Amino acid sequence: MANCKLPSVSRFVLFTLILFGIPTIVSGQAVSDFGLSDYQALLQQEDDSSAEKATAQQDEELYELIKLFVDTLDQIDRNYVKEVDRRELIDGAIRGMLGKLDRHSNYIPPSNVGSFKSRVENEFGGIGIRLRNENGKATIITPMLGSPAYKAGVRPGDVIVSIDDVATEGKSPGEIVNALKGKIGSKVSLAIHSPASDQSRTVEVERSLIRVQSVLGASRNDDDSWNYFLDEQNRIGYLIVTNFGRHTTEEILDAVKELKSQEVQGLIIDLRYNPGGLLSSAIQISDMFIKEGLIVSTEGRATPKRIWEAKVDGTFEGFPMAVLINQFSASASEILSACLQDHERAVIVGQRSFGKGSVQNIIELENGKSVLKLTTAGYVRPNGKNIDRPSAGESDEWGVSPNQGFEVTFNEEQNRLLRDARRDYDIVLNGATHNPREGKEYLSLVDTQLLTAQNYLYSELALPPIEIPGQEETSGDESSQTTQDKNKNDSKKPGKRPKGRRSKKSDNE
Repeated sequence: MANCKLPSVSRFVLFTLILFGIPTIVSGQAVSDFGLSDYQALLQQEDDSSAEKATAQQDEELYELIKLFVDTLDQIDRNYVKEVDRRELIDGAIRGMLGKLDRHSNYIPPSNVGSFKSRVENEFGGIGIRLRNENGKATIITPMLGSPAYKAGVRPGDVIVSIDDVATEGKSPGEIVNALKGKIGSKVSLAIHSPASDQSRTVEVERSLIRVQSVLGASRNDDDSWNYFLDEQNRIGYLIVTNFGRHTTEEILDAVKELKSQEVQGLIIDLRYNPGGLLSSAIQISDMFIKEGLIVSTEGRATPKRIWEAKVDGTFEGFPMAVLINQFSASASEILSACLQDHERAVIVGQRSFGKGSVQNIIELENGKSVLKLTTAGYVRPNGKNIDRPSAGESDEWGVSPNQGFEVTFNEEQNRLLRDARRDYDIVLNGATHNPREGKEYLSLVDTQLLTAQNYLYSELALPPIEIPGQEETSGDESSQTTQDKNKNDSKKPGKRPKGRRSKKSDNE
């Protein structure tokens, strides 16, 4: 046979196949070769042999597919009309594989790992500001409370003219953010112009570890800290949870402890636009509000079923709760809202949630230089029903739906205004005399979802309700209604009252 020189990459694949070998396939035996007493052992041996054959066949197919992939890579690398970056080819191939799975499995290349981990951890090294590009100028939306920028006197509306003597004009927001981030303890010089006072100054700011808050309150106090009371007179607490990060549990714990110390009578947790986050955070926060029973269960093809149960210790009781969700509330948001709904601990208000009932494992590749986010399991709510919309098929059993009588739908315009309001929600004045929210269009929004949640708590506390614009009591002669009309009206009445409303005693001290 003539010598055939294989490409170097292909030779590597063949070397790998020779090195690891093809599993040996055990030959079967005829039943007549054995006595009756050995028959059961023979059957087991034949079963094992069949399994080994199937495994060997699968391995051989995998080796052939890997060889196909490497051969293709080698051909592109050596013969494509233009030189192509090998890293880009591999990254593209990985994304292509994940594209055949589900929308939540994805690959984070080395260039994006830093920002990905910052989102998960809610931490990064920087000066603590939020920026936007306003007419080509790097304009500060707000400094973060207690951050180096806040301590340096940076205020909303200030414009960063230069960073370390490099002009920001013409730079993209991403380039400016990258210039501001850096090693903790290093310093950066900012030339700042304040349009409100028409003054310019230069400040030197030392970078530190910035932790982005994931739990917000109802309004800012005079010192820019959060006030967690939506209605101070009636002691109604209000927490916005933006995502479920590494520190969300302790942030909620601190906020609820503060509310309890001030005799909170009712609590609203707002999960609208919350995309989810860590499964562990959702479980821990659920456990804060129920004292027993199932929180959530997960199971996957290669993942054994796992169940999380609530514990009595540390449970916050003695006040009614409402949870706000909408069609953008997903994943961990649905775990928390489903748990509180199924245990009748809270009433769910708003619109049906997104329907993401899958769990992704974060798998570090290349010693942490890149990351694989892979769906490994699905989760089920305490009542055993499905949350994941893609898994529902033709069934309408997915997501978390509001309790009967508490569905309040927002149209596209209302959602736009609420999103705009959320972008400015965490603004701190830091001594500024001008409130940057003044005159904003979103101030015209009447948040009927929030008002409905408030009214539920008021009804539980025997307080007079708020009049909600556009929501009038239906009246008329019932005798003229059909049975179908009556059933429709009944579905608008509040559902079963959650348990344990009236007890003033808390197990949390």
